[in-house]
Amino acid sequence: MYMDLYNSWLQSSKLGDKEVKELVDIKDNQKEIEYRFGKDLEFGTAGMRGLIGLGTNMMNVYTVKRATQGLAEYIKSLGEKAMAKGVVISYDTRRMSFQFAYESAIVLASNGIKTYVFSDVHPVPMLSYAVRELKTVAGIMITASHNPKEYNGYKVYGEDGAQMSPEATEEVVKYINEIGDCLSDKILYDENQGKKIKVLSSKLDKKYYKTIKKLCLSPKQVKKVGKTIKLVYTPVHGSGYVPVTTILKKMGISVMLVPEQTKKDTEFSTVEVPNPEVKETLTLGIKMADVNKADVVFGTDPDCDRLGVAVRNDAGEFVALSGNQSGILLLDYVLRRLKERGELNDKGFVVKSFVSTSMAKLIADDYGVELIETPVGFKFIGEKIKQLDDTGARKYLFGFEESCGYLRGTHCRDKDAVVASMLFAEMVCYYAYNGVGIYQRLQELYAKYGYVFDTNVSIKYGGLNAMKEMNAVVDKMKTVEVNDIAGVKVVATRDYSKSIRKIVGGGEEQMDSPKTNAVYYELDGGSFICIRPSGTEPKLKVYYSIKAENEKLALKKFNELKTAFEEFIK
Repeated sequence: MYMDLYNSWLQSSKLGDKEVKELVDIKDNQKEIEYRFGKDLEFGTAGMRGLIGLGTNMMNVYTVKRATQGLAEYIKSLGEKAMAKGVVISYDTRRMSFQFAYESAIVLASNGIKTYVFSDVHPVPMLSYAVRELKTVAGIMITASHNPKEYNGYKVYGEDGAQMSPEATEEVVKYINEIGDCLSDKILYDENQGKKIKVLSSKLDKKYYKTIKKLCLSPKQVKKVGKTIKLVYTPVHGSGYVPVTTILKKMGISVMLVPEQTKKDTEFSTVEVPNPEVKETLTLGIKMADVNKADVVFGTDPDCDRLGVAVRNDAGEFVALSGNQSGILLLDYVLRRLKERGELNDKGFVVKSFVSTSMAKLIADDYGVELIETPVGFKFIGEKIKQLDDTGARKYLFGFEESCGYLRGTHCRDKDAVVASMLFAEMVCYYAYNGVGIYQRLQELYAKYGYVFDTNVSIKYGGLNAMKEMNAVVDKMKTVEVNDIAGVKVVATRDYSKSIRKIVGGGEEQMDSPKTNAVYYELDGGSFICIRPSGTEPKLKVYYSIKAENEKLALKKFNELKTAFEEFIK
């Protein structure tokens, strides 16, 4: 079957000479041909993400055009008003990002759908904001986020600015499947329709900056010390360069840039991976900070929805904060400042993914604010904003995921590293004004709420059946009753695929949570372990949140639990 597909592509008149050569070069590599043509690149709730190259299981202009035609058919099914509302498209600095954005725009315009495209690279949060501000029916973001340079992706957003809902995605997938092959004539493509595409002006950018600047919680402290604090920022060759530096300048906060990493470099040549969660990605920023005696380093990923941070510890050495550590610092800061300003009341709520640190609940409870947990994926946080804040029933205050994703404000419905950079910078100013360092504040939080060690371990899979194999492991774990792990009592087990919480010793209850394939073990003392397949990479992810009296005891407990749990998985 896959050989038939390979040969049909090889013989197609739609491919250019370079493309034909790419396929000819793998003619003797059966494993490579099977990987490329053994299945279609999956279109899920996060859209598509894959290696760049020719084939039905790869990211290329043909898979992108097919997906866009499916989206176009869905929009046309909603009627002429939806078509007139249109779609806005953005892209980052990755290989072929502009070309994929252009091809998507032509397909939409060829289907009679109003189409907007940004004039240059723009990050995820500004795409989400544009969907809401322009009142389009959908948005497309061309990015593979923090993945290595060989990848690209295609994310679709609904009219609320959040990633498309599972229900709408299912409809789009139905239309994609009806198209058939990626080279099908059902894909409408007329380059003459390009003149109908509207290129967005800088007016929208200015409105975005004006909107997010209003989210500042400490203008007095920023004014006092914003020009004197030393902050180093690297966009890691990505789309964050202009927006992050613009908002920090508007705030009056001085920033030093890592010059080698401000360039749009599709190869991300100065880093192994463009992921600011990894300390090594911040190496050049940390070197610059040491030379200039700076106290904090920021880094954003190519689509600028994740913020990585490094700060000096008590010994004066830089340590990279985990996404959970930055999350609890920002959560505490937001709630503290709202309380000090008299703006905290019982309508407020905060949100985190259920795999993010258990310390968030302790902080929220201390401030008398409800904490809501969602599955992994910022679209679920966006849904809570839509359900509670948009209706006026409650007030959204802050949301985060352990993977360095944060959002304050309701201007967009995805992770926003522009706002996170602004918020973290003003937090630095606030504590500097009060004679406290960020690392010192983190230790104060541990002293107050108890130490929590949070980490995740990825088990890599490969091949065409990776997702099937990962799901099978998680499914099997649902069938085994677990009473303790490494001698630590299991209080309850949550099966998120059925939204059921089973209490060890008897009894179960329904959870108010969207269904996703994950098993979560609540451990005695407030710790947890959770296992789930990644939705974007062939990795089975195991999350540990270990509460203990201090770091040493937490690490000892983690190592014991990890050893026992990995044996259990086997």
